[in-house]
Amino acid sequence: MIFIDQAFENQTFQSVSAAREDLSKKEFSGCVFKSCDLSECNLSNSLFIDCTFLDCNLSHLKINGCSLRHVAFEGCKLVGVAFSAVNPFLLSWNFRKCKIESCDFSAIKMKHSRFIECSIRRTDFINADLRESDFSSSDLNGSKFHHTNLEKSDFSGALNYYIDPTSNRLKQARFSYPEALSLLASFEIKVEIS
Repeated sequence: MIFIDQAFENQTFQSVSAAREDLSKKEFSGCVFKSCDLSECNLSNSLFIDCTFLDCNLSHLKINGCSLRHVAFEGCKLVGVAFSAVNPFLLSWNFRKCKIESCDFSAIKMKHSRFIECSIRRTDFINADLRESDFSSSDLNGSKFHHTNLEKSDFSGALNYYIDPTSNRLKQARFSYPEALSLLASFEIKVEIS
């Protein structure tokens, strides 16, 4: 097992296969994970500061109480992760070109989050605070927004979202045409383009 120590600093982990391992209560600072398989790992109560995950399989992680501070995910696969269980203190993360599927971000305060060019399918953002977040060029097919604060968020170039303006806060949020017409879906009206 490569993760025997309790704390790791400024290390790079390349092509590590640690599926289903117990990595709970460990600390990672300034670490980079490249092409690692950490699926079904237990990261409960672990701390990640200034870490980067590149092209990793992070599906079905257990992350109860896990702290993610300035963590970047790029090209990662994240399926079935209950992000709603993370430690919200100083939470800061960015996702780029990730596959995020059947995950739960409900009831988290995660202002300024970035989900750039991601495939975000069947994922819940219910009761989340996503003010000033960025979903640019992401596919949100089947994802749920309800009682979500999306004020000043950017959906430019985003696709396949269903956001009900009567049950979400959208003040100064940015949307692109023609996808922005989906905001009218809850009103059951027809828009004809002449």
